Amino acid sequence: MTTHRTTTTLRRALRREVADTVALLADEEDFTAMRQYETFAFDDHGRYLHHVEDLLKTLAAHGGHTTVALFDPEDYADYCADTGLDPDHPTSRGRYTAERAATGPRVTYTGQPLTTLLPTLVDTAVRRATWEYATMLLADAGTCADCGQDIGHASFNHASHLLLRLLDTAGPGSHHLVCSVPADGEQLLATLHTTRDTAGPARLDSSEGAEFVTVLAAGLALGTPGGLVLRTTTPGAPDRLHGWRLHGGHLHPLTEAEVFDAYCTDARTGEPIAPESHVDYRAGFPLPRPDDPHPH
Repeated sequence: MTTHRTTTTLRRALRREVADTVALLADEEDFTAMRQYETFAFDDHGRYLHHVEDLLKTLAAHGGHTTVALFDPEDYADYCADTGLDPDHPTSRGRYTAERAATGPRVTYTGQPLTTLLPTLVDTAVRRATWEYATMLLADAGTCADCGQDIGHASFNHASHLLLRLLDTAGPGSHHLVCSVPADGEQLLATLHTTRDTAGPARLDSSEGAEFVTVLAAGLALGTPGGLVLRTTTPGAPDRLHGWRLHGGHLHPLTEAEVFDAYCTDARTGEPIAPESHVDYRAGFPLPRPDDPHPH
């Protein structure tokens, strides 16, 4: 016969196999937007975040898996309008979190404080939005008038090849890459962290790599001016900085002097900045062009 204690133990074991998603209002503006609903119980953003953190700690204490997502009040209002739900009801907010927020950018809660979790979550959301926008730009790039090739597809393949060549030529070490591409008034920015041992290929996060390649491909497809920098760190040696100018659908190596100027000039004021110690400013190395470049 099953005892009450056995039943409780089984329920606790089952509870540990249920994943939770907590959607939070990251900034004051979003928090203020939610205060229009009478059923929203909070009137102070700092106190709200304190209660969210307490909730996360409680969920973690039960041993389950918890992810944290952003709650977007504007998207929530659209969601309620589309589904016919009353936005001023806790059940509607719970359903939104389960159906919409759970599929968006999110971070796994592992006990980290909100001061660490929130910037990571916002950065994840920005990276997702950048990737989606760059993907849209590639889809809308059209077809090459001369060769009939899909420009977006060709640019993505070329960007993938460029990244592999960059990491292969950079050699062993920890590599930090930044790609900046202007597009229709927006500044697309992608970063990538990789490591490579003395033997074997570079190790990188697949999603971060896809985001980086997509942004680089958008720059290649649009033919807009942009830039890419590579910083390599190896034990017992100065960091190496390389740079390239994105122009006309290709990465052109910067000279050593241009790399130095780029890093040692304040982009806002144009005033010189003291060079970093233990850093070598080096020219970018040549990179392959596509076999059949599109006309732009």
